[in-house]
Amino acid sequence: MSYSANVIDYKGKEAIELVADKYKVLIAPFLGSNVLRMQDTEADLEILRYDESLTVDQLKASAEVYGLPTLYLPNRLAKGVLTVSDATYNFPLNDPLGNHIHGFLHKREHTIVSAVVEGEKVVAKTEYVYDEKDEFFSIYPVSFKAEYTFTLSKDGLDYDFTMTNTSNKQLPFGVCNHTAINGPFTKDGDGLDMRLYIPIGEKWELSKSCIPTGEFLPATNHDRQYMTGSLVPVLQDIDNDVFFAEEGSMDGEPYYGAIATDTATGKRICYEVSRDFKFWVIWNDHGDKGFFCPEPCTWIIDAPNQPLPADESGYVELAPGESKTINEKLYTI
Repeated sequence: MSYSANVIDYKGKEAIELVADKYKVLIAPFLGSNVLRMQDTEADLEILRYDESLTVDQLKASAEVYGLPTLYLPNRLAKGVLTVSDATYNFPLNDPLGNHIHGFLHKREHTIVSAVVEGEKVVAKTEYVYDEKDEFFSIYPVSFKAEYTFTLSKDGLDYDFTMTNTSNKQLPFGVCNHTAINGPFTKDGDGLDMRLYIPIGEKWELSKSCIPTGEFLPATNHDRQYMTGSLVPVLQDIDNDVFFAEEGSMDGEPYYGAIATDTATGKRICYEVSRDFKFWVIWNDHGDKGFFCPEPCTWIIDAPNQPLPADESGYVELAPGESKTINEKLYTI
């Protein structure tokens, strides 16, 4: 078994290459600490959407649809407004629907803290300090520190993300991963063999500008396919299916996350998330590009502005000096 953690040159930028047992992972600090590539080399699985031909600038222009990017703030803020308990901020409208979308953290160049081998696991740490040096600070003057820890072992990738409020203001804590999973993820696979299982609850109704209306939709046959694991997540248009997250099961054991299966080989990608993620947004860019995004979100779209209790919207604020960590796991079986 091979274990290594190296800082490498990736098209003129520093990146981190982790190898542990059958897994190989490429982390791009220059692209918001994106898990740019993850492979199961034993089974020849290309887990995340990756394109070797893209330049660094091209990746930055499309940072949400490759690898595993971490978004702060998640999804959309209606009309760019962020309403916090002690302030109101107005973000630029970068969404054709007239909202602000995805924030800024996933496009920043982060700092490598360490990359080491620790016995039968390898650990990489990166961070980003958001303060007055960031171009966005004049719009959103709430400083924080974001810390990323990636632990790779024979059991897969374990990922912790921590935010610490370093300001004297309230810091809204909302996080989403716009995880782009290949469909198919097997060599010479067929998208028609793909299936997606996500244990879901009620489905949110969205307005024409993709903002929750506060109403819920009755479950359709399409929705029920998530719960039975029979949904084909590519080759059909899935445009922001938004659900409460629920606990399901895998092989008779409790499971909180998503599972992608290739029915031709029986190979599975398991994407477990901590219970801080209360919602799923599923999207696949019209379904014709060979990937799909099961996006776990800690709060619902536009949560800071929604007239909903926090236990329903997922809205959380961190007080000055307060930290919060969320966790995800990605592995194959």
